[in-house]
Amino acid sequence: MTQPAAAETVPPEQQPLADAFAEWAAGLSPDRIPEEVRAALRRVLLDAGGLMVAARNTDYVRAVVASAEGEGACTAIGHRRAFTAAETALLSGTAAHGEDFDDTFEGSPVHVGAVIVPAVLAAAEAAARGGADVLKGLAIGGELMCRLTLVAPTAIHRAGFHPTAVIGALGAAVGAGATLGLGPRELASALGIAGSMASGIIEYLAEGTWTKRMHPGWAAQAGIRAARLAQAGFLGPRTVLEGTHGFFFAFADPSIPRHLGRITDALGERWHIANLAFKPYACGTMIQPYIDCAMRLRAQGVAPEAVTQVVALVGEGTVHRLWEPREEKAAPSTPYGAKFSGPYGVAIGFCDGAAGLAQFTEERIRDKGLLALAARVRHEVDPDNDYPRNYSGRLRVWLADGRVVEAEQPHMRGGVREPMSDDELTAKFMANAAFGGWPESLARAYAEFVREMTSLADLSALARFRA
Repeated sequence: MTQPAAAETVPPEQQPLADAFAEWAAGLSPDRIPEEVRAALRRVLLDAGGLMVAARNTDYVRAVVASAEGEGACTAIGHRRAFTAAETALLSGTAAHGEDFDDTFEGSPVHVGAVIVPAVLAAAEAAARGGADVLKGLAIGGELMCRLTLVAPTAIHRAGFHPTAVIGALGAAVGAGATLGLGPRELASALGIAGSMASGIIEYLAEGTWTKRMHPGWAAQAGIRAARLAQAGFLGPRTVLEGTHGFFFAFADPSIPRHLGRITDALGERWHIANLAFKPYACGTMIQPYIDCAMRLRAQGVAPEAVTQVVALVGEGTVHRLWEPREEKAAPSTPYGAKFSGPYGVAIGFCDGAAGLAQFTEERIRDKGLLALAARVRHEVDPDNDYPRNYSGRLRVWLADGRVVEAEQPHMRGGVREPMSDDELTAKFMANAAFGGWPESLARAYAEFVREMTSLADLSALARFRA
């Protein structure tokens, strides 16, 4: 079965957006991908790999492993057993995002690597594709995810959906499809099919349960299935993005203006994926500048016990995720919920001077001194805060001796304004791999694999990391 020939006669100004993006994607030669994009993708592969290993022994990852239905031929990094491509994508995506320590696109919060790395690697390994195919799939899938977040920033969150989950399904579909060598018609159908597979609500915020952790994995496996269905001739709507009942009608708050032209504007000339942010802390992106503020005041001699009150000046769009409901945010019921608590993040900045994996444990979230300080942290909406265009933080702190001190972090560290160096990102990767129990030699072998991957004829070397 083939798609209708009518797609070829539509005037450019009326061309469905999925068609326009698919034509560009299918025609992109890997050697036309700029070096800054290649470098960003190497960083994504390194960061995501370390996070997969770091989370491999957690209860939520074990649950995903236990749910797998059979053996396969694909590598879930950090696991001895091989899985099917779809189950590998689900498992790897859940692990990569599980500790909320993965990359973020700052234009509107979306996690790219936890979706596209599992989807593209699994699709490539299953189909014996090479490193150049992986490069193309990562670049195309990641770029679409970034661009989709810019259409209507904050609108998907406001509608009650997780942007990484719903946008990720489309990014994974076109990324996996490009890796498999699909043509423009098949890629457009893959996008249309993925629109009906996209899902992921943000009710996990209510009590810190696990569903957000699986969203990138679910999106990754959905993308593989959508690409394979399209490859087999299954048809999806080409107006999936802009249609009357399309993606943004379904998943975005209609009160937010939409800029659909951002999906295709300057394709191949401007690469948004080159600007991914990499997190220094193992928690929600928007909290991180506030943790920086607390750490800065701690370094200046402000002791936690001297703090009588803290006011965080915040962007209005962050309130429902980081600061409310007040009772849950001041005393998170789970370690995962603590990762999305503004008061808890500020408190660990003052108390621990750190916000790594060790700060988000059952033991740490029960510490009475820490919770007492978190209870003294409240928020006020700052009308001048420019979220989501920029992630900044500002704290005003009252001390027992009557002084009032302030600290401000003007942007996210690790982001486009203050990126992590390659050495810093490598140190993060090595620490995460060690946390997950990998020997240093295996971690260094994976880092070398990432450096060499684009020149590999196939991904058989990936099997080494089933350990």
